Amino acid sequence: MPGLRRFPLPLMGAFFALYVIWGSTYLVIRIGVQYWPPLMLGGIRFIVGGTLMYAFLRWRGVPAPTWPQWKAAGLIGMLLLSFGNGAVSMAEHTGVASGVAALAVATVPLFTLLCGYFWGARNTRLEWAGIVLGLIGIAMLNLGSNLQSSPLGAALLIGAAAAWAFGSVWSKHLPLPQGAMSSAAQMLVGGVVLLIGSALKGEHLDRLPPLEGWAALVYLTVFGSIIAFNAYMYLLKHVRPAAATSYAYVNPAVAVLLGIVFAGESIGIEEAVAMAVIISAVVLIGLPQWRRAPERPAAVVLTESRVN
Repeated sequence: MPGLRRFPLPLMGAFFALYVIWGSTYLVIRIGVQYWPPLMLGGIRFIVGGTLMYAFLRWRGVPAPTWPQWKAAGLIGMLLLSFGNGAVSMAEHTGVASGVAALAVATVPLFTLLCGYFWGARNTRLEWAGIVLGLIGIAMLNLGSNLQSSPLGAALLIGAAAAWAFGSVWSKHLPLPQGAMSSAAQMLVGGVVLLIGSALKGEHLDRLPPLEGWAALVYLTVFGSIIAFNAYMYLLKHVRPAAATSYAYVNPAVAVLLGIVFAGESIGIEEAVAMAVIISAVVLIGLPQWRRAPERPAAVVLTESRVN
């Protein structure tokens, strides 16, 4: 059939992983932090995921990172995973709804363009309009009852988006390992730093988590960190960057819907309007890519890993 030839199953599966699996990880994090301390959850998840990926890649003959590559991957892993993902987990542990967390993280493209400006990137008027609109959306999001009831959660989510954006742009100027080995190294270092942070914070398990807690950890490790990441890498090779990074405005809608259906979450009118404003801002930022403008690293938004 012509339609199936245009959209082969691997491509459809990859988009499903980006849109649905990555969107669902916000809800699964919300479930996981009910049974695991937030930093410990992230640390275990990334160490296990990174170890599995590293072992598989080495078995396939991929060379081990050099010492400079380990240092570069460690720096980016700390920004993206230790600070980025760790802050999201802590914010959801304070009671922030998973959909609101996903919406706050959707502002990463705005911060990415701002960070890229300090590395010499020059934004178009359309992108500046998207940045201004996105900042208005952030302000509106903080007027909602969800973040007003958790100022710490709001600060953590904005900090997570900023750390992710800075790490994304900085990664373009560092000698990272090639391909998936970069993600494996980032996960290993980021996971170790999260566990150190967990120990310093005094996190501990009062008792072993029930089956639901273990299922959340396995889902985040296998589906969120390994499968969805490799799907993203596949799409970067087969579609335009704008299509590969389109999950930035799809994930919040998926996360909100799943949170309402499976966790009984709700969002107020302020948050619903903020979602429309932020998603519109991210669409504006992505328009130059859809118009086949020259690729600029700062605008290819979310590099090789992800906050959630």
